[in-house]
This record gives sequence, C-alpha cells and structure tokens, in this order.
Amino acid sequence: MDVFDRMESEVRGYCRSWPTVFATAQGSHMTDENDKRYLDFFAGAGTLNYGHNNPGLKRRLMDYLASDAVVHGLDMYTTAKREFLERFNEYVLAPRDLDYKVQFPGPAGNNSVEAALKLARKYTGRETIVSFTNAFHGMTLGALAVTGNSMKRTGAGVPLGHGVAMPYDNYLDGRTPDFLLFETMLDDSGSGLDKPAAVIVETVQGEGGINVATAEWLRGLQDLCHRQDILLIVDDVQMGCGRTGPFFSFEEAGITPDIVCLSKSLSGYGLPFAITLMKRELDVWEPGEHNGTFRGFNPAFITAVAALEDYWTGDDFEKQTLAKGQQVQAALNEIAIAHAGAIDCVRGRGLAWGLVMKDPEAATQVCGEAFARGLLMETSGPEGEVVKLLPPLTTAESDLATGLEIIADSVEAVRQKVTA
Repeated sequence: MDVFDRMESEVRGYCRSWPTVFATAQGSHMTDENDKRYLDFFAGAGTLNYGHNNPGLKRRLMDYLASDAVVHGLDMYTTAKREFLERFNEYVLAPRDLDYKVQFPGPAGNNSVEAALKLARKYTGRETIVSFTNAFHGMTLGALAVTGNSMKRTGAGVPLGHGVAMPYDNYLDGRTPDFLLFETMLDDSGSGLDKPAAVIVETVQGEGGINVATAEWLRGLQDLCHRQDILLIVDDVQMGCGRTGPFFSFEEAGITPDIVCLSKSLSGYGLPFAITLMKRELDVWEPGEHNGTFRGFNPAFITAVAALEDYWTGDDFEKQTLAKGQQVQAALNEIAIAHAGAIDCVRGRGLAWGLVMKDPEAATQVCGEAFARGLLMETSGPEGEVVKLLPPLTTAESDLATGLEIIADSVEAVRQKVTA
C-alpha cells in the first residue's frame, strides 16, 4: 500500500481506520484484494442505502450506458432528467402532498446546502443563518459556517461568518425550555442577533453523534420559524432517502420545510447526485445565477429512478427498515446493559444508530476490533465518542445479527483490555 502513502494527500481519513485495499463489493459486503470479506455497517457514510452494486439498479445503468445515451448534460433537457422528475413527483412528492420545485445544484450534499443558503439569503434579503450545536452540513465555506465541529471549521483558514449556533434538542439536558434562548434573542433588539434568513437543521445529527430530535422539538422549531418569518431548511443529505424509515426524515414530525437538501443515497448506486427542493414561491433564481459543470449527471438519474420504482411505490420498504431498526436497537440495548460502566447510552432512528461510549478512545478501539473481525464501522460525535452504525437498508436480518454479534464481541474485547 506504499503508493497511497507516497502519492495521496495526508488529508485521507477513512482508509486509516481500515488498512486494507478493497477490490469488490456486493450488497452489504466488501472484499479486499486478499479475498477477506467485510460486513459493511458504513455504507459509504450513508450513500449506499440500497447496498453495493444493487443488481436491479446496475442492470438499468449498464443498459443506459450501452445505448450511447447522454452522460454529461449540464442542465440541458434530457430523457433521463425528464424521467427522474416525473417519477420523483409520482412516487415521492405527490403522495406526501409536497409541491416543491427541484434544483440540480451540483453533485454532492454540500452543493445542495450551498444552494439552499444562497437561495434563503436572496429570497429574504437577510444574511444570518441559524444552525445548531454539533451540526454538520459540509466542507465548503458556506456549509462550514453552519457546521459545529471546531476541527473542520478551523480547516477553512478564513473567518466563517453570517452563522449563529443555537442549542439542539436536549443539548442542555432538558434544563431549559426548547428555543427559550433563540426566541428571546429574536425578540430582543439588543441581543445582537440579526434577524435570520433561515434556520438549517438535521432531524438526526449523523456526524454530530446520532443526536435525534424529537418530533415535538421539530414541530416547535417550525412554529417558531413561521411566527418569526424565517425559512426552515432541513438538511436530509444523510438521513433522507429512507435512512430513518420514511423517504424524508422529517415526515414523522409532520412538518413541511421550506427548503430540503438531498444527496448521498439519492442516486441509489453511489453516483454523485444532489438536489435542492424549494417551495414554489421561493424559486427567485435568475437563469444561471447558481450553476456548475456537474449538476445533471444523467447516469444518476437512471439509477435514482430505478431505486424509486423498486423500493418506493408502496410502504413495504419503510416498514422493513423500521423493523430492522428495532432489531438493531434491541441488540445495542443489550450490549449497553452488559457494559453499563463503559457505555453511556444508545441513540438512533430507523437504521441510523449510535453506541455512545463514556471514553471516546474506546469508540475508536471498538471500531478497530470490529474491523479485525470483519465489520466496517466509523465513529462520530464531537469527541469521536460514538460507535456509528449505518448499514445498507437492504441488509438481511441475518447479516444484521452477525454484525451486532461482532459489535458485542468487540466491546467485550476492549473492556477486557482495560481491566487486564
């Protein structure tokens, strides 16, 4: 592996936790060049909700490419784009009574966030964006300005302005009523808080440590935004496309955001694809005012349509995800009880779960033990204290059980080393 050390930037991250060279992948498994097989509870950081090389999606992608159809089209009209828009409206928006317009801002989640922030500022004429403690919205400058992680913010190298952080749900352990600080500052002309253009929020903070906002808190946030004439942006880049059960993670709360950011598993196949959804009256863009070279990757339209048709024409897939989530939660609770001295709590929704270790180093060690046993996981949280589980939504219950057994064995191994 010396070629990676010699030629690749020191910025590389995930590979340091998984020191092997992967060669193939199928479903919920990856195989390295030595033919060692790994169960994947990482899923491309939530990009592979339907697993690696999903057969149905792959077949339609290969057929499309073999036909000499359009691959790169900027924002030109293409048959692939038309089919995506039609099916997305038919299977996702219309059944949920959502009347959003669709913007193709660029290939990644941060592109969707940047477009959302720019649009909110243009529409309202205001500059400030409110985000929340432990938020993560991307690594470009606008997205970093509404991200909480100090290490990532420092990497910007310039001041990150026009953003204000407020306490996320339960950040103060219930000692302060929801939004007391936020609304008090909004109502006080001497608080120093300029009236915001928008609030941006994750319903479940993935990189922030699998912090789950309650439905009541999200409804309260929407009510506050409506009272104060502030736009509500939901960043559903990691938790959308079924990760929490419903297609959108905010559905459980019964709210309707003004703007929604989607990416990661939107293509269904790991292909670069992002969209920004906006209420119709917010679409005040001038032609070409926000653009980019790779804002309409046609192969991703094809696999996205395939995913919608295969998984989202009814509610069976959502029910299966919620049932698997209960399986994961039950197993993690057993692990937490067995190791109460080392584990603080279990957090999650759907198939996004976190095992919160009292010692942040233990989380890294658990993931290391899991890798040695053939399981891929990452850590999250401000101190890296959370063992984070994001298995593909298509993972078989038997594979989930195997992975959960590996986690239990890995926690046990770390505990034994501590007490040895």
